[in-house]
Amino acid sequence: MNAFLMHPDRDFSPPAQGAWDRDELAKDLALPTLWHAMAMEDEFLYEVAKRATYGALTNDAETIRHRHAVLRDCQAHGEVIDAIYQLALSAIEEKGKSYFGILSTYPSAVLHGALEVMEIFVKKLRDLRKIAEESESTFSSDAFKRLFCMLREELSDEYLSEVEHHLAILHFRRGVLLSASLGKDGRGIDYIVRLPNADERPWWRRLIKRRRSEFSFEIPERDDAGAQALSDIQGRGINAVANALAQSMEHILGFFVLLRTELAFYRAQLNLQKQLGLLGAKLCVPTVAPSGSRGLRFDEMYDVCLALQMQKAIVGNRVNATGKSLVMITGANQGGKSSFLRSVGVSQLMFQAGMLVGADQYESEIYQGMFTHYKREEDAGLESGKFDEEVSRMSRIAQKIVPNSMLLCNESFAATNEREGSAIAHDVIRAMLDKEIRVLFVTHFYHLARSVISSEVGKTLFLRAPRNEDGTRSFRLIEGAPLETSFGEDLYRRIFCEDLVLSSQTTKADV
Repeated sequence: MNAFLMHPDRDFSPPAQGAWDRDELAKDLALPTLWHAMAMEDEFLYEVAKRATYGALTNDAETIRHRHAVLRDCQAHGEVIDAIYQLALSAIEEKGKSYFGILSTYPSAVLHGALEVMEIFVKKLRDLRKIAEESESTFSSDAFKRLFCMLREELSDEYLSEVEHHLAILHFRRGVLLSASLGKDGRGIDYIVRLPNADERPWWRRLIKRRRSEFSFEIPERDDAGAQALSDIQGRGINAVANALAQSMEHILGFFVLLRTELAFYRAQLNLQKQLGLLGAKLCVPTVAPSGSRGLRFDEMYDVCLALQMQKAIVGNRVNATGKSLVMITGANQGGKSSFLRSVGVSQLMFQAGMLVGADQYESEIYQGMFTHYKREEDAGLESGKFDEEVSRMSRIAQKIVPNSMLLCNESFAATNEREGSAIAHDVIRAMLDKEIRVLFVTHFYHLARSVISSEVGKTLFLRAPRNEDGTRSFRLIEGAPLETSFGEDLYRRIFCEDLVLSSQTTKADV
């Protein structure tokens, strides 16, 4: 049995290590903040959210639309989703309490443990089918309709009753009936468990003990060796049955685990939607742009992780970068450039994971990879200087990045002088664009921005973080050519003037 709630044609599974650095991406985009909000202190939800995010770059348009449809049903029928999730969780927990895995080398223990769990599972499957019958008509997504139809058709009363009948036989309340053949060395081979013969005598005849018609013998009470030999024969006889039952149990358990895992992704999304809703932050259903269109446009897109960290709604941005392979972001210090860059990366991952996106509108094509190259603070553990470390990190990215990827650079090569940093950055940008890689580059290098203007005409969208007349920042980027200043003087005044005022106030108080 399959759930097919995450993909239209396959089960959800952890993605293999892709051609990108997950640790760097999580650190630069603050992804743990997103996962914690989705999990709400549930470790299992955290891991599922993490796996779904890391698998975002392997999804296609059909999968994204599939998940959006499932999410709409989850939003509309939260109580039903919770009931299914709790039912799957309780089945998994019951298995953990009942199955004697430590005795799995003994056929009788395997049979007893698997039998006990299977009886619990049959009851859970009945409850699950009941939910499917009651809810099928109210759900609209193809995924849930297919799941409910499968549960209704494959778990009929007749089928489950037959399963319960076979499980009752496997208790062997009248003993184990075996057949075997003699091997060449006189030992038993070809052990087969036989169905017990039905006793068709009237009840009053069963009370009268009759003489056995078959050949039989009894093992004396103190014959330990004989008892062990008989136990070994019984074990060989029921071994195949025990293994078959255990495999069936594991198959059903796997379905419950898969059902819980795939539903967990949507429960995590509902958690995120609830938390952002309390902050007054909006979420939208994103749109998949045609492949190769270089589509990327959004309205009031904001940094979801920053909103969660600050516990308030964040200023969004409206940008249309469709057809532009390069987005150069310049402007005032502390003007929202880095937050904007991170918002693009987080939104793209959420979009490709099949999640809602923090914006009024979001449209993008699907990328095959995502890489970040952010400036790093000085690290005493570095074996080389900051600039060498930046170059080395970009070299690793160049070895892994593939066409139709997205590269986010935040003040890359700022550890050297402007002339050298601009030359290296321009060469990197040109090489990436030649390989059909979309680049978003935040920089305070004016020479770099000017060189891009002169050489990458038609490919580039220039965004600038503006400065208000009073020196404040709006944190809303505008389209505009780079300026020769990033208004560092404002930052200097804010820091040092505040220190000066504080120092003067302290002196007066002391006097």
